[in-house]
Amino acid sequence: MNRWRGLALLALLACEPALAAVYHVGPGDYRALLPRLQPGDELVLRAGVYRRGLPIHRLQGREGAPIVIRGADPDAPPVFLARPGHNTVSLVDAAHVVIRNLVLEGRGLPVNGVKAEGHARWTHHITLEGLLIRNHDHNQQIVAISTKCPSWGWVIRGNVIRRAGTGIYLGDSDGGDPFVAGLIEYNLVSETLGYNLQIKHQRGRPAIAELRRPRQTTVIRHNVFSKARGNGRVELARPNVLVGHWPPSGAGAEDYYQIYGNFFYQNPDEALFQGEGNIALYNNLFINYHGSAVHIQPHNDIPRRVDVFFNTIVAAKHGIRVLRQAGQQAGFRQRLLGNAVFADRPLQGGEQEANVTDAYVEAGHHLRAPFAPLGRLDLSGLPGRLALPPPAARWWRAYLDAERDFDGLWRGVFQPGAYRRDARPLWRPRLEPKPN
Repeated sequence: MNRWRGLALLALLACEPALAAVYHVGPGDYRALLPRLQPGDELVLRAGVYRRGLPIHRLQGREGAPIVIRGADPDAPPVFLARPGHNTVSLVDAAHVVIRNLVLEGRGLPVNGVKAEGHARWTHHITLEGLLIRNHDHNQQIVAISTKCPSWGWVIRGNVIRRAGTGIYLGDSDGGDPFVAGLIEYNLVSETLGYNLQIKHQRGRPAIAELRRPRQTTVIRHNVFSKARGNGRVELARPNVLVGHWPPSGAGAEDYYQIYGNFFYQNPDEALFQGEGNIALYNNLFINYHGSAVHIQPHNDIPRRVDVFFNTIVAAKHGIRVLRQAGQQAGFRQRLLGNAVFADRPLQGGEQEANVTDAYVEAGHHLRAPFAPLGRLDLSGLPGRLALPPPAARWWRAYLDAERDFDGLWRGVFQPGAYRRDARPLWRPRLEPKPN
């Protein structure tokens, strides 16, 4: 009996997965251990200068047991130097991988900071968190974070990107290699020659089950997007953020962007935001003393289901402009509700309801300090100045966190703009990551 019990115990142990390992490494030995990582393993990088890049090739964790690669000390993060001919963090057929607390120093070389490579089959459930990515500004085509293969389930959180050709570029220029079901939050992207963020349009979806699920959502929230400095040539000017359309039919056609709680700041040549497809844009702050704020317009397809609500906008040109293509399909509504817009041309197009509008120069009669320097800038409403009767329908409740204001506070009584009635901001916008 004891013999059989012993054999059964050995068989059970043989079926148990190996315990996850934690490896503490430095610039001299990290590459040897990198390809050996298994689900649940951690590669902890000591402070120092790393000159041989970070190839994440065919490393695959599991749900609940990701492979984690991180700096040992967030206050003294490892520094990865760009090298000619190689993207610093290169991803190929990687899944459930977390990369955290690193510095990627581009040195002005024509290589990307993080790239899901074009020859990969896919990448999914990649988390990039607490990275400082700087000086990837050799030209406008050089990108701090890029995907060029079908990618889904990414989390891009709490990163600082400064001085890049393009900050974040997800998808491919021809509408292939879609980026699906991502979460982009609490990042600061500034001083980019081109876009702070672009998510490319999608012609269709490949035959991958995870990309063909119904009505998936990409969430862009609580980021700071600034083009106040570092812009490229005027003829190559780009919006701070551009989101392209979802597939026009079939899998992905009902997908959505939910874009909320962001601070969009300055663009001398283009609008702060441009989009098409299915978009919910709400509880954001837009400041552009040079030009326009929000353009919803055809780009590679058309605006489809678009809801723009509870934003506060101070812009010298257009506030919110919705352009429809001649002969555009019926059944797609573009609703503009509960925005506080102070611009020379506050609203154009769409179904407009319960918005407060006035001229750009009159913003100070409605908002506490709309022209103050960063750190003192205050786009909350003066008492009683933004009051309007509430609309009968409350359709916005279907969207994530839509009943909370820019600071995450419960709105309660209806009031146009990004802040709840008579609130004073908890975080005054500045060029630093929005606190989590």
